[in-house]
Amino acid sequence: MKLSGWGRHPVIDCAVTRARAWRDLEGLVQGDGTLIARGNGRAYGDAAVNRALTVSMLGMDRMEAFDAATGSLTCESGVLLSSIMESFVPRGWMPFVVPGTAHVTVGGMVAADVHGKNHHRDGSFGAHVESLRVLTGRGETVRCSPTENADLFHATLGGMGLTGIIRSATFRLQRIRTGWVGVETLPADDLEEAMALFEASREYAYSVAWIDCMTRGAKLGRSLVYRGTPLDGEVPRGEAREWRRPRYTPTVPLDAPTALLNGTTASLFNALYFAAGRRRKGSRPTPLGAFFFPLDRVAAWNRLYGRRGFAQYQCVLPKHESARGVRALLERVATSRSGSFLAVLKLLGEQGPGHLSFPMEGYTLALDVPVRPGTAELLDALDDITHAHGGRVYLAKDAFCRPERIRRGYPSLDRFAAVREATGGGGFASALSGRLGL
Repeated sequence: MKLSGWGRHPVIDCAVTRARAWRDLEGLVQGDGTLIARGNGRAYGDAAVNRALTVSMLGMDRMEAFDAATGSLTCESGVLLSSIMESFVPRGWMPFVVPGTAHVTVGGMVAADVHGKNHHRDGSFGAHVESLRVLTGRGETVRCSPTENADLFHATLGGMGLTGIIRSATFRLQRIRTGWVGVETLPADDLEEAMALFEASREYAYSVAWIDCMTRGAKLGRSLVYRGTPLDGEVPRGEAREWRRPRYTPTVPLDAPTALLNGTTASLFNALYFAAGRRRKGSRPTPLGAFFFPLDRVAAWNRLYGRRGFAQYQCVLPKHESARGVRALLERVATSRSGSFLAVLKLLGEQGPGHLSFPMEGYTLALDVPVRPGTAELLDALDDITHAHGGRVYLAKDAFCRPERIRRGYPSLDRFAAVREATGGGGFASALSGRLGL
């Protein structure tokens, strides 16, 4: 069948099987050819597709154990984050770290070592993983942790499924008093003011900014900075720990016409969105789902970028280079008039625990770019800027980067490759690993 990531580019004809029993997988990994495990397909690019064999893990979705004294949850890799939120938020628990969508699997969260709006305080998902069980290329299930088979553990966190198939993960949940966050909206007239607001908001649990990437000159980088604090009370009566899902989730039924995605429409949308944000004042109680997963409220929103799909470009720049680097990236995007409607800026904390973990201390910029003639050249130019400032791109989002840039951006790549070879990981491959020579 034809498969792609969430960005719908590239689309590749793949042989696909659905995992139904671990004994079947043990035979597959020792066979000829290569394969890659696939969760819910929410990596944006080509990380979870393999023309020879792509293995869907959605059938391996059992929660196996929970320790209410420590908050440790053990579950198979096909369990969806949405299922965890639905099961545990009403009981007063949630993961320490969640990405921008609840429609991801635990295996995908480990493989991408996902980060969220609280990375500056709580690190990436991998920082809260206690142990993993990994089916290696030798057909063996190996338990690994920071103290047991540690190299395999650190290679698997952020390793994009290239070290083996994650059978299960044990990770810590945090206690919560309610299912709500108090969210404050702070408008910033330019990039410098936005970054100053991030620095002034370090004590807040969560911070993130929507950034207008179509403005130039004095308005370059104007933003709406959102900072949040978990609420202990003062929430709607009877809904303190309710996991609020929309009663009706609208969907985008058809691919939007490509002609609608241009610099003019993007500039108009961004101007209206910024003006609406400026009118918000004070802190507002916001349900967890609306704060963490705003785009989940519209199903198939990726169709808004048209039949050709889109690329989400995400990079991180070291702290001392972030101001100059992000400014250069925004200037290049604004000049291109690429029609980017969504751009997000976040402050990250320490380097992630995996050999190929994306986060480093600094700022990360993510933006959506419709795929059209000239997109590859634009993303190549953004890569030039990113790497000139000592940064790197996020493998879970990438569909265009060149091998030499990945090698410069991930200094532990050789260590990752050595672990992969030692554990028989050469049989795990994806379109991403082939393109980048991983």
